[in-house]
Amino acid sequence: MTRALPLLLLLGGCTAAGGRPVTAPRLPLTYGNVGLERVTGQTAAALTQLFGEPDADVREGTARKLQFQSGICVLDAYLYPPSTGAEPRVTYLDAREPDGSTIDRASCVAALTRREGGK
Repeated sequence: MTRALPLLLLLGGCTAAGGRPVTAPRLPLTYGNVGLERVTGQTAAALTQLFGEPDADVREGTARKLQFQSGICVLDAYLYPPSTGAEPRVTYLDAREPDGSTIDRASCVAALTRREGGK
């Protein structure tokens, strides 16, 4: 028992005051742009050539959203004109699994480029 006492004392110091375990704060997920070079800055025609016909094409003013779907993910590409009168280009991408769960945008782009006939 005397040999176990120092070990018990050390283990007892592993909790915060009040007996609650210490937990680290949750950090928000950040998404980089690595793997998105194939689509960022592209036109609607270039996206259609890469992925096939979009599953949805929504326009609002000069902005446009093209949506591409597969069994793996849904990709929303947001296109805005870089200047007045210029052709809209992809400035932002959003991706999710078909059930709405989070998925990495670059993984979704890769999955969509591999689908048969663009779909």
